Amino acid sequence: MVSTHPSHEGSQEPAPITPGGSYSIQTVSVGCKLYVRRPTPDGGEEERLAEILSIRDKHANSFSRASTAGNLKEEDQEPPKPEDRWEYFVHWDQFNKRLDEWVVGSRLVLSKDLEWPRPKPLPGKKTGLSAQKAPGKAPRSQSLLKKATANAAAAASPTPFSTPGPAVGMAGYRSPSPASSLKRKSLQEEQEEEEEEEPEEEDLDAEGEMDVDAEGELEGETFDLVASPTEPPPSVTAFSKEQEIEKLRTSGSMTQSISEVARVKNLNRLQIGKHELDAWYFSPYPREYAYLPVLYICEFCLSYFSSSFMLGRHRYRCTLLHPPGNEIYRHEDISFFELDGKRQLTWCRNLSLLSKCFLDHKTLYYDVTPFMYYVMTQRDSSGCHIIGYFSKEKESAENYNVACILTLPQYQRHGFGKVLIEFSYELSKKESKLGSPEKPLSDLGLLSYRAYWAEIIVEVLLNTTEDISIDDIAQKTAITHADIMNTCTTLQLFKHYKGQHIICLSDAVLEKHEKTRSKRRRRIHPEYLIWKPPVFTRDQLRFY
Repeated sequence: MVSTHPSHEGSQEPAPITPGGSYSIQTVSVGCKLYVRRPTPDGGEEERLAEILSIRDKHANSFSRASTAGNLKEEDQEPPKPEDRWEYFVHWDQFNKRLDEWVVGSRLVLSKDLEWPRPKPLPGKKTGLSAQKAPGKAPRSQSLLKKATANAAAAASPTPFSTPGPAVGMAGYRSPSPASSLKRKSLQEEQEEEEEEEPEEEDLDAEGEMDVDAEGELEGETFDLVASPTEPPPSVTAFSKEQEIEKLRTSGSMTQSISEVARVKNLNRLQIGKHELDAWYFSPYPREYAYLPVLYICEFCLSYFSSSFMLGRHRYRCTLLHPPGNEIYRHEDISFFELDGKRQLTWCRNLSLLSKCFLDHKTLYYDVTPFMYYVMTQRDSSGCHIIGYFSKEKESAENYNVACILTLPQYQRHGFGKVLIEFSYELSKKESKLGSPEKPLSDLGLLSYRAYWAEIIVEVLLNTTEDISIDDIAQKTAITHADIMNTCTTLQLFKHYKGQHIICLSDAVLEKHEKTRSKRRRRIHPEYLIWKPPVFTRDQLRFY
């Protein structure tokens, strides 16, 4: 028995609903929505709506099966439930994508309604708002040609870390594809849904986001903030975080890879030293590690193992106690190491695999030789433990000072992200260049950069007694003119006074700055940086 929701205003047809208790677990397929049991932080359990993105047969890994058999007695082992033969990759409704996870079949709540994917409209049939022709729109043939060209280019590009295997997925998933919302649409479907496209909203689970369009332009040293007479100038509050992040993610030299975003997460948990973490996104580790309950990683050489016994045996032989590079900064318990991706090939590849578990919008390439890596560590009696890192192109045509930046989850919300950003700008000052991070930026990376730019610019303005221009701020901070202009616009520092634009600090900005300074405990001290910009010959920059 299948029912439907009452019809809503609009052009979309209602989604079919199967009442709870009238279907079995074999009925559930990719694209369906139903309630799934989810553990809560207080130790309880809740039933939350989730969408099924992928389905796979539960594979009993030999390493996990051996460890489980050793820890449990034969009489204590419970017989497996029939519904646990399958695992379902679910996206929790109204939750960030990084919380997506694999769940066993027994966690599905079959007693509640099952919502099927919305039926696709028939060819040539449009109702409601979708039937209205948008004024001033480009001819459909041109837009279809652009989309077909873009799809062909994306299909021709190689997939990073691709390995030969069956067509069922990277980890042997039973589902033929991820969710319907993640599949590439055919040309006919694009033609039918052309009028209904809407930008996807991003979920930011952090505080203090700044709403402003990130890609500003600077023409010389003018402060002309007035738009054309036919269009009133938009207010600062008119900008949205969705527009800002969409621009930052789709602009720049590193474009978003649809195939990477569409992949489902293949790892569950990681153990690094004394910390055990949940993986956020897909990372192209070898396929045999996909079904492990925990992937064990050496915190010094970043090698990965399938069991704690193998990790312990490796640690007995591994003599590495810090990243295999030159220490260029040391102050208190913080050290920075510089690594060349061409010389430390294996270590940098392992670092890229680890970082891909927590970065979704960066395209990961197997070749790490064009990059320099700067790794921040915290020292104690047992060695130098990795906090985070950023990579930098050896030769950047756009003068980017950061290609990829990450603070490991166990060290987030402790101020280490700003330390990494500040260190990257200190290197730019040594090079006598202006720098900016390479796009696309993740949501958390965008927030960190916005907060750092605001803090540094306000600090420079407070410490200046003479007149100062945008170029003066850029030379003192190594921040590009466009980033300074966007940050000042966000903070509403530009005021029109006696026919010219001036920079004025409001009481709200000063109060927020004082609160930020009181919370920040760690800073980079340039006198402890012992580093000269590396110089590469033409042969050293030939990577292929």
